[in-house]
Amino acid sequence: MVSVLMQMAVLILCGAMWRIIRPGGLDADQTRLVLIAMVFHLLLPALVLSVLWTADLGIETLKISLFGAGIILFGIAITWLAARLIKLAPQRLGAAMLSIAFSNVTYMGLPVLEQTFGTWARTIVIQIDLFASMPLVFTLGILIARHYGTTNSENGSMLRSLLLNPPLWAAAVALGLNFAGVAQPAWMERFLMGLSAAVVPLMLISLGLGLRWNSWHSRNLPLASLVVAFKMGAMPLFGLGLGLSLGFEGDTLTALVLEAAMPSMLLGVVYCDRYRLDTSFYALAVSLTTLFAMASLPFWHHRVAAIHSGH
Repeated sequence: MVSVLMQMAVLILCGAMWRIIRPGGLDADQTRLVLIAMVFHLLLPALVLSVLWTADLGIETLKISLFGAGIILFGIAITWLAARLIKLAPQRLGAAMLSIAFSNVTYMGLPVLEQTFGTWARTIVIQIDLFASMPLVFTLGILIARHYGTTNSENGSMLRSLLLNPPLWAAAVALGLNFAGVAQPAWMERFLMGLSAAVVPLMLISLGLGLRWNSWHSRNLPLASLVVAFKMGAMPLFGLGLGLSLGFEGDTLTALVLEAAMPSMLLGVVYCDRYRLDTSFYALAVSLTTLFAMASLPFWHHRVAAIHSGH
């Protein structure tokens, strides 16, 4: 896994350096928006269609979805409990809750799991994202941002956010074809695989583009340290217990625990900007959890593997 993360770190670093060098005079935030738009509207739907069309869906899909939802709800719960002990401004509490509860299960989870376990792990990532994380991000995530932030008429509805979602539409089409027993033509498989191949590198570069180094203020560090402890420690530990209770084992359990240990999602920066939460703090939380994940992910991979072997 260390070699996998090193390769990923190079691509993330390329994105981070872009923000400093600005090749061709292109702004990092604008470049990131273009890359994310391409991935979200074209490449990721192709990956979703490719994976779910031929996936073996059943009771395990439901359990994976329950796992994803359980991790998010646990993150909200521990943040709420911590806020009872630490007095925080609503804007900062909302940003902290989003950073702890919602993880980068796709943009970082997909390359980590695929490179570590193989292409079969794509199914786990896609199912957690589409059937747990994404619906909760666009509903519960928006409710949290609205509750702790500021709302206005331009923010749009949660239903509209869900409906205008190409990966979810691709998932609906793929599930229909899967359940109808329609075979995937060879030419379509090659076409979808070609588009899907670009998802991982572009995701990692856009992740680097989204890291904001100007958020490193001393006033942010104490709470950010708590976020790192929750994301890198409490979340995967809970994920391990939840995965075992749901009957997962072997590489599937390891993959799920690694998903629970992923850093904070990038989309939260958009929510913080839109609902006037503490964007600077959230940006620092994303940067720190991403950096610490390079060390914590190999640790959890080793620990869960040791449980499999009985050591």
